[in-house]
Amino acid sequence: MTAELSAHEFRRVLIANRGEIAWRVARACDDAGLSCVAVFADGDAAAPFVAAADEAVALGGASAAETYLDAAKLLAAARRSGADAVHPGYGFLAESAEFATAVIDAGLVWIGPPPTVIRTLGDKVAARRLATSVGVQTVAGTDEPLADAAAVAVFVAEHGLPVVVKAAHGGGGRGMRVVRQVGDIPALWSMAVSEATVAFGRPECFVERYVERARHVEVQLLADIHGDVVVVGDRDCTVQRRHQKLVEEAPAPFLPAAVRAVLHDSAARIGRAAGYVGAGTVEFLLDAEGGLWFLEVNCRLQVEHPVTEEVAGVDLVRAQLAIAAGGHVPLVDAGADPRRHAIELRLTAEDPGRGFAPSCGPLTELRLPAGPGVRVDAGVVAGSVVSEQFDSLLAKVIVTGADRDEALARARRALGETAVEGVVTSLAFLRALLDHDAFSAAGGETFSVYTGWVEEALDGELGETIRSSPTAEAALIHVPIGGRWMQVKVPGLAAASPEVRTAARQRRAASRQPADASDVVLVPMQSTVVALHVAEGDAVDGGDPVAVVEAMKMQHLLVAPHAGRVTGLDVAVGASVANGAVLCRIVA
Repeated sequence: MTAELSAHEFRRVLIANRGEIAWRVARACDDAGLSCVAVFADGDAAAPFVAAADEAVALGGASAAETYLDAAKLLAAARRSGADAVHPGYGFLAESAEFATAVIDAGLVWIGPPPTVIRTLGDKVAARRLATSVGVQTVAGTDEPLADAAAVAVFVAEHGLPVVVKAAHGGGGRGMRVVRQVGDIPALWSMAVSEATVAFGRPECFVERYVERARHVEVQLLADIHGDVVVVGDRDCTVQRRHQKLVEEAPAPFLPAAVRAVLHDSAARIGRAAGYVGAGTVEFLLDAEGGLWFLEVNCRLQVEHPVTEEVAGVDLVRAQLAIAAGGHVPLVDAGADPRRHAIELRLTAEDPGRGFAPSCGPLTELRLPAGPGVRVDAGVVAGSVVSEQFDSLLAKVIVTGADRDEALARARRALGETAVEGVVTSLAFLRALLDHDAFSAAGGETFSVYTGWVEEALDGELGETIRSSPTAEAALIHVPIGGRWMQVKVPGLAAASPEVRTAARQRRAASRQPADASDVVLVPMQSTVVALHVAEGDAVDGGDPVAVVEAMKMQHLLVAPHAGRVTGLDVAVGASVANGAVLCRIVA
């Protein structure tokens, strides 16, 4: 590592992030012979990533805004700890050109792309223009951010439906809403702007045509200050819900060689034109006719980077460290015919039986898989507390096989070894997904999933299977104790029949709701009110937006169940609301 540090030598890395990725970066620093510093919010003081670092600095505060999004606090922590470099992980300030500039101005090494590159590619409209300039095809869209919902209607009048409203800055599926009916434009525009503002501090949104039944494919790039741009490989990230990735694999399966060649070449051209440095991902949509459409560039490490590491044999975080130190990108044979296959399954604290609503609380048990071809990148251990303040990701189960069939077999075995209690997780969904013919491509030569497949097909098909799953029930029931609903473990509940569990759920749901439940607007999960669209006494129609709540970085629109007047609304923006709470009533 010494030779690699000659241009921009650093020895101590501040990790400006939390959870799984902070732990991942700490391990890479250890492997590279570097010391590292963790920073933490109040609720993360006992988190495993904090213990993994050589030093930890308290940021003081509970929310993301008070801690991991506070650039001044992060830079103060770097000064206090003697760090001479900053790794931003992903999320939070990882794609903030302003934060990257502040780090460099403070005399620290920024482990990421130059601020000018982040600024250009972080603006999705500017990134579209750059892609077009190098001959890469883009979906029809607006050349600038739009002023209001009326401008969306003008675009729709010219290009038709469906369209997608997207945040012009940021990523991760936040600030995106698909519009399928003209009447939904005002509400969905408002939600996209609100979510973009909360997530990225920027309200600008633009619009483009929505590509139906498309696959989401992407290319991993590494580039250095010497002008070398290397394609490390490609991935498929099509299995999504609410534009949040659930499963990723490398290489992208069932991809014709000619399409793969265009995919790699297009990504490399965009990287070179942008003057890219570091690790980055160029994302595309692959339509049903085989057409590739540029989507965006993520100027950071991706959550799904381990599948590329497993297939290519490259530690992408160590490559980031080497590149930031002035080194060359490692020699990688991306290959048109990869010899291994890897699949990543995101284990999240979400309830697939309730529309993937977030689930919070302490992890009373956590058993993670091991064995041949299995890697687990986790951010929690048994006893960790899952908070609504942050992302729902608990761990990533990464399996690798000689081919896709072997990887799928190992994935089934790995999930069979996994157990979580204390919160509801996506485990039941992931198990069901692996056995679904559309995903496994059993007996065929292609899989028929697309980016909207989970919501449009799988949710309904597997809904009762998932809701009846022992994992989804987590062997827990809820009982009233001292005026509060508490979780109590009941031995044998997991083995109860689906009929018994369904009846228990129905009794629980009935006991939580008032007799006139058809009039109430219920909060679907423990969350924070981020917007109110009505006031006490307002008249509304059925389906009108009432409020927007946010939990685990996702926003949810609450609507009126029928026409009437709003009554009992006694919350304000910023208020915390409990799972199952009555936000207000709509009285006819």
